[in-house]
Amino acid sequence: MKKYTNTSDITSLANLVDEAIALKKNPFAFESLGKHKTLVMLFFNPSLRTRLSTQKAAQNLGMEVMIMNISHDGWVLEFEDGSIMNNASSEHVKEAAQVVSQYCDILAIRAFAGLTNKEEDYNEKVINAFVQYATVPVVSLESATGHPLQALADAITLAENKVKQKPKVVLSWAPHPKALPHAVANSFVEIMQLQDVDFVITHPKGYELDTKITEGVMIEYDQKKAFENADFIYTKNWSTFNDYGKVQSQDKNWMITQQKMQGTNNAKFMHCLPVRRNVVVEDAVIDDKNSLVIEQAKNRTFAAQIVLKRILENSNSPLKRA
Repeated sequence: MKKYTNTSDITSLANLVDEAIALKKNPFAFESLGKHKTLVMLFFNPSLRTRLSTQKAAQNLGMEVMIMNISHDGWVLEFEDGSIMNNASSEHVKEAAQVVSQYCDILAIRAFAGLTNKEEDYNEKVINAFVQYATVPVVSLESATGHPLQALADAITLAENKVKQKPKVVLSWAPHPKALPHAVANSFVEIMQLQDVDFVITHPKGYELDTKITEGVMIEYDQKKAFENADFIYTKNWSTFNDYGKVQSQDKNWMITQQKMQGTNNAKFMHCLPVRRNVVVEDAVIDDKNSLVIEQAKNRTFAAQIVLKRILENSNSPLKRA
């Protein structure tokens, strides 16, 4: 693995998940792999699970970790080529990415969508600029349109909790007071397409995701019907794609309730966190024994760790050094 900025960087999901589960049983098995290696994490946006789990993953591999909150501690970066930098931007990403690369062996970036300019967000201005100009492998800690580490943790969680070969997995939209990005939903859809699952997306009309990502996936606008015989309910809010970044509905009827879960096949409940209780999901569901949200959060460590391990192994290979 040369980088991990998208689920498309995965060559074999089944092998990656199996390795992650093995690491979970023995997290320090490769603690010498990262000796004298450094991970730098740059945060343009807030984080709790991503920051702590990735730091823990790196430490499990023996790596040193440096963290910088760019939005508060760094210079305002410019990303446009040929720009005349006579406004707020003090440093161009061309220099910044190359400079930071000299201080680390792997560079991890977190930068959310602006939700105002679809083209800019879906061109992944920030993460792609660092991939272009950095001289070390880049890992996405969530970008404008994807969250591949979360998706990998979700795949690990599904593998550990499924009780039949081909479970039914439902991704359900839920209401939220704010406009949220498509990143988690996009990457979850992509990684479900790499698995042997019966996959359905349910949401109100008008909340269709990018059709390039959902092509071939069943879309069901009737949430109750979608939940029938479901083994896993994955819930996430996202803003509109066509009328980009807007909140068209806060329909409380889409909240996940215990009554709705009773219409499933005793389904497990999943959410990436943080979650707004009694808005996205009621207490009775998230606190139920079938809730996997804490386990998902734990698996964030091992998703990050297997990615860092693969990148370190690729960087350390004799062929790579040659």
